[in-house]
Amino acid sequence: METSMMPRVFSQRTALPIAAVALLIASGLPISAQSFPSGTIRFVAPNSASTPPDIVSRIISKELAESEGWRVIVENRPGGVTTIAATDVLNQPADGNSIYAMSVPSVAAPSLLPKIAFDLDKDFDPVIKATVSYNVLVVNPSVPATTVAELVALLKSQPDKLTFSSGGFGTPAHLIGEQFKQQTGTRAQHVPYAQFSQAIGDLLNGTNAFQFITILPVVDLIKSGKLRALAVTGPKRVPALPDVPTIVEAGYPSLVVEDWTGFAVKHGTPKETVAQLNAAINKALHKPSVREALGKIGAEPAGGTPEQFGRMVDDQITHWHQVVSDAGIKVQ
Repeated sequence: METSMMPRVFSQRTALPIAAVALLIASGLPISAQSFPSGTIRFVAPNSASTPPDIVSRIISKELAESEGWRVIVENRPGGVTTIAATDVLNQPADGNSIYAMSVPSVAAPSLLPKIAFDLDKDFDPVIKATVSYNVLVVNPSVPATTVAELVALLKSQPDKLTFSSGGFGTPAHLIGEQFKQQTGTRAQHVPYAQFSQAIGDLLNGTNAFQFITILPVVDLIKSGKLRALAVTGPKRVPALPDVPTIVEAGYPSLVVEDWTGFAVKHGTPKETVAQLNAAINKALHKPSVREALGKIGAEPAGGTPEQFGRMVDDQITHWHQVVSDAGIKVQ
């Protein structure tokens, strides 16, 4: 799938036309969808429990249930590089009751799986970017590197000798690791794991040398010295790891990488329903209890319009397509 062939329409489907608004006002009907929600709202997470998209979905769904009075549940549909969850949503009516919890693997899937059965741009409409978070680059303490520059030098001196782990193909840990190799001119072997706990276990016992990983699960391991943190992938230091430099401070500003969670619905969902969901989630993200809960997992509330999220998704599709293409990654 060439970048030039990718349709750029994800962000162009959400604005309610002025003529339609005028027609609704003239008819005396409310712009918001009176029939929404028509039943239980399902946040469909393409990851297992306790992963960032799952936790973010649960935090948001809890607040929506309390503030909006909606019946909301979270269902986990892991597997297929997020395609199982995406297909689940596409098999439901386009009524906004099924919401796809998107993250970095979602936008990488079209490049990782060229024969994917749906088109992310054409088949989904964006709702909102919910959160932003960052990863931390950690090494096993036995690795003789205390800075990113030292790790790069070590990898260059031993091409393909060291390994980095992830929770599977197409996960942020995998993709960021590939981008790291490309932008530093280094070579290391990727070792994917079916379970996150296995990846951490083999990092701790020295089977693998390094990993880019979400911050929350490794804070205590870093503080206890069981893992050594070299840098966080954000533009600023994170409160949970105030002594760990940013990747910018480490001298690699091009390696600033967001890990994010956002929500989309099946294309054809009424625009007023998309607007209603967007407004409700934006409101939830401003609640102190929600911000506190997100902070505990190292995430920051994002928010904004469907159009803004759509443009970001388009940019992310292009970015990760280039990374996947340059790395020659294909998932069977």
